[in-house]
Amino acid sequence: MSKQRETDPPVVKRSLFYWVLQGNLLLQLLLLLVIVAIVFLRVLPLEIQKRIVNDVLSGRDFSLLVTYCLIYLAAVFISSGLKFAINALQAKIGQQALTEMRRELYRHILRLPLSFFRKTQPGSVVASLVNELATSGNFVGMAVAVPVTNILTLIAFAVYLIWLHPLLGVVTLSIYPIVVLIVPMAQKGANRANKKRVSVARAMSDQITESISGVHELHAHGSFYSEEKKYNRLIDELLRIRIVWTLYRYGVKVLNNLIVSLGPVLVFILGGYLLIQGELELGSIVAFLSAQEKLYDPWKELIEFYQVYQDASIRYSKVMSTFDEKTQFQLDSGGKPFCAVEGGVEIKELEFSTDSGIKLLEQVNLSLEAGEHLALVGFSGSGKSTLAKCVGQLIPYGSGQILVDGEAVDLLSKEEIVRNIGFISQSPVIFSGTINDNLLYAHRAISEYSSAADDEPSLDDRIAVIQQTGLYLDILRFGLNTTLDQDKDKDLMEVFLRVRKNFQENFGDELAAHVEFYRKDRYLYHEDVAENILFGTAMEEDYLPDRISSNRIFVRFLKDVGLYKELVSVGTRILSNTVDILGDVPREDIFFSATPVEAADYDEILKLSRALQPHSGEGITFEGERKLLELALRFVPARHKVIELKPVLEKLILYARSEFNSRHQELEKEVVSFYDDAEYISARSILNNIFFGSLLSDSPKVEERVNQCIVHLLIEEDLLERVAAIGMEFDVGHGGDKLSGGQRQKLSIARVLIKHPKILIMDEATSALDNKSQARIQKLVEKWRGECTVISVIHRLDMLPSFDKVAVLKAGKVVEFGKPDELLKNKGVLYELSTGKSH
Repeated sequence: MSKQRETDPPVVKRSLFYWVLQGNLLLQLLLLLVIVAIVFLRVLPLEIQKRIVNDVLSGRDFSLLVTYCLIYLAAVFISSGLKFAINALQAKIGQQALTEMRRELYRHILRLPLSFFRKTQPGSVVASLVNELATSGNFVGMAVAVPVTNILTLIAFAVYLIWLHPLLGVVTLSIYPIVVLIVPMAQKGANRANKKRVSVARAMSDQITESISGVHELHAHGSFYSEEKKYNRLIDELLRIRIVWTLYRYGVKVLNNLIVSLGPVLVFILGGYLLIQGELELGSIVAFLSAQEKLYDPWKELIEFYQVYQDASIRYSKVMSTFDEKTQFQLDSGGKPFCAVEGGVEIKELEFSTDSGIKLLEQVNLSLEAGEHLALVGFSGSGKSTLAKCVGQLIPYGSGQILVDGEAVDLLSKEEIVRNIGFISQSPVIFSGTINDNLLYAHRAISEYSSAADDEPSLDDRIAVIQQTGLYLDILRFGLNTTLDQDKDKDLMEVFLRVRKNFQENFGDELAAHVEFYRKDRYLYHEDVAENILFGTAMEEDYLPDRISSNRIFVRFLKDVGLYKELVSVGTRILSNTVDILGDVPREDIFFSATPVEAADYDEILKLSRALQPHSGEGITFEGERKLLELALRFVPARHKVIELKPVLEKLILYARSEFNSRHQELEKEVVSFYDDAEYISARSILNNIFFGSLLSDSPKVEERVNQCIVHLLIEEDLLERVAAIGMEFDVGHGGDKLSGGQRQKLSIARVLIKHPKILIMDEATSALDNKSQARIQKLVEKWRGECTVISVIHRLDMLPSFDKVAVLKAGKVVEFGKPDELLKNKGVLYELSTGKSH
């Protein structure tokens, strides 16, 4: 992780040119050496052209011509190679600078106060870091190479042309000062338009972010048109600005091209006159014309560089000014001795106001001994959460004091806060990564403040906390639903094979009425025909259920074993009976549960049914036959009652299963992972491998009993912790979207509890949990009485008896403070809140 040096200014105060040499000095020096070489090689061909015309052609010396041509070619090839080297160095310098800009700015942004993010859309942050800084990085890459290369080239050309003929050289170069005066004037208009473009583009990004973030509200209120109007207004304005900006930019280029194109005319007029007068050689005229043409390239690159600089400067300034705010708290302890707190909290005359001057807290006074538990209750908007955030140093308070063991909270470093205080919010954020990453998130954050990193909690400690928070069964389920790596987990696979064997021996008879175990010689009535033939898990896409009927190799196999026509016949019966029974029913899934026909395909089925009628005269097409095969392959006897599976066909399918297995076992490429009592199926989950069958019903009681049996066997094999460890590697998805709301809440509680804070702040931390889970967490917290100071914002007043003290807030003031039972006896505000009665 990069550390900002003490001598460096804050990233938002650094100029764009700061990055040109920062960390790139050696590369820039190397670049200058390459530039000097390439400038020489750019001028050399001009002299060669002059000599070829003056010396070689007049003297008719072929060997000299070859020598000059070889020198010319060498200059061209070496120049091209050096140009590539310059581009490579530019790219490296620019991308390194861009990376550091992004790194330093992101570092700064993360430390900005929460108030900044309440007024700044996430889209602006994303656009600034991802898009708007990219132009600045490109500029830094070319900041030395482009101007130095092209200015030196222009100087070298100018010196060479004046050396050839001073008068013609000066006249030829005289048009360029005119360009230097005119182009910047036109560029000013482009700059103004560019500033407006950047501002409107950012506003549009914010608008998109706001609309998408609030899409649930948008749908709830049907406010599609109003959101479209906001967006359309911005894109219309952006359209107008971009047109003006583009016209200015092209205007600059056209003006530049026009003026530069006048150069050859001057050479023709004056150079021709001098040639006629015998004051100039023909070779010099050729060199002048060639130089005039080549002068355009460096000049053009300088104009483009100037435009890139203006664009990058505007974007860079805009980005840095957006984030030009100071952090509110000291991050680390600055080397002073760190002391763990006991947990005593005292609040004196605390006040907090919003930026607009609205007071959310006023003259708040209360105190807690170390280890006491305090409940914050009150009416909506009374300041409970604000007070909790002030204690946790999430927001700065205006006046008054919050003391922890006599130390002011606003003077404590962030390191001291996170080591001693745990904060659990009502709407926690789960980060991308695994459950384990999120569980250790707070603990790992502490370790980053010092070089002597704290030891991570052991697996036992992690399992203990997920058990305490009620997440253990979910973790086990994630573990059991994991697929193992055949190369890394061979030993573990062998153990689970033993568990499978024990499962069938110990519980096979008990569960026989509810489970259909996989047996090579038995037909699986709760699986479809395709699954019965494959008797395994598809490893290639062509063998997946929705594609297997179109798999030419599989279809040819069905024909080889005499099953193809039989299955087409089965498909025909399914189609005929389905149409006879259902008729023209609505296309809803509920009507099609007893047939392999899907509601979305029913219109196609009706059309195929009409084509199969004897009097239709149409007959069945290749595609129609494939559809009949698909229906047959999807047929599940236990679920689809539209036809019955004949015993003869069962035997033929079992024969096909055996043949398919034996044929494909010989292939080098595994297309199906076959079911085998003695083999672990690497393509299936641990649970599937232990269970090795299908449930005959979706009864929760049966599923629970199966899970109990599996857990029992895992305990016997001492595998429970191993499965839990596998489950903790479950990827939670973006923002934890693979977890339920309750699971996210439990995980957020667990990640704070595992660091054992001396002060625990809970801002309605169990609001997303059911009553049973809330009670579990509350009992867990109660056990910490005397060891951990707890400040909890609650809305369920039946939890009050588990707290030592309660503070009742109203309109930002503490109107009652004391023991819960005493306040209820006084029949004051707390009594009013708990009973709904007012006096």
